[in-house]
Amino acid sequence: MWGNILIAFSIAFMTAFMATPYTIKLAKKLGAVDSPKDERRINTVTMPRLGGLAVLLGFIVSVFYLLVVLSIEDTIDLKKDAYQIKLLGFAIGGGIISLVCFIDDIRGVPAIVKLLAQIIAATFCILFGIKIDNIDIPFIKISSNKVIDILITYFWIVGVTNAINLIDGLDGLATGISIISCISLLMIFSLNESPMIAVILITALCGALVGFFPYNFNPARTFMGDTGSNFLGYCLSIISIFGIAKTYTAIVIVAPIIVLALPIFDTLFAIIRRIIKGKSIKAIVEPDSEHLHHRMLKKGFTQKQAVLILYGLSAVFGIFAIIWIDSGIWKALSFAIIMILIFLMGYKEFFRQKLISNHQENTSENEINKE
Repeated sequence: MWGNILIAFSIAFMTAFMATPYTIKLAKKLGAVDSPKDERRINTVTMPRLGGLAVLLGFIVSVFYLLVVLSIEDTIDLKKDAYQIKLLGFAIGGGIISLVCFIDDIRGVPAIVKLLAQIIAATFCILFGIKIDNIDIPFIKISSNKVIDILITYFWIVGVTNAINLIDGLDGLATGISIISCISLLMIFSLNESPMIAVILITALCGALVGFFPYNFNPARTFMGDTGSNFLGYCLSIISIFGIAKTYTAIVIVAPIIVLALPIFDTLFAIIRRIIKGKSIKAIVEPDSEHLHHRMLKKGFTQKQAVLILYGLSAVFGIFAIIWIDSGIWKALSFAIIMILIFLMGYKEFFRQKLISNHQENTSENEINKE
């Protein structure tokens, strides 16, 4: 298994790393750039935003190579559990989302059209057999049936896709959090003895993101754009379903939610906030500058500081899920309590020092500019 993991990661990494400079040139040629035209945008200069194509290419090349090689070696049976059909549905859905978002990055597409594309993609996945089913939640008397399973699958795919898209607001934020999520899910899949196809897919996605990361971390040279963030969220939602395909205990179902807790809850709060402010369901698709990363910048943190703090928070969620699966809920809870106590003990002084440092840097820059 580990040989396949190394191959999947290495091919995806090299492909994405070498392809990203070409996506920068392509974005400039096609006019797929992000200009700082409103207060929501953090970038101060025009940035190319087709970096997601490199992630997409790295993922496809790596997965295609490994599936062909493993099929020739007869070490993977794609006919088992109808994975041939499921992968086809996955590919069709991914193609629909990527095409619509590619057009959006170049010319702009209404939010409702992108949402419709996500729903259509989720529909293809469900029609081709990708769905969350047979869920039995302890202590809650909910009988699983086809209608509930399909609705949960729709909410999961569309929800996670939008969650990653909405958190993509700072240099390297969505990329880094997704890398942490991929690593966490890979460890969970290994502990859970998940299907090999899930392990290959999550490793390839992680490798592609790591290859793209040097170009996207602050100060960024390119953005992944909606093409990248939507495809990324879509992949994480589908791969997590593959990873829990053979186990339906509560923790295995909940684990991907914990791993992706940061973008998921940020999205849920955004939905509630927009409905309250807009007093309408339509307000959900109206963008704002009240996401968690926006709030941190308003508190005085730099982009890099905010991103690193959110990386740490995301890593804690991932570690919590891994400990829960490996050692049980009580050890996971004790870990979480200790981390919270340590944070509460030091956060005031830590934040105060950071803000003082930022103020001194800004003051020095202003004095230099005046001279």
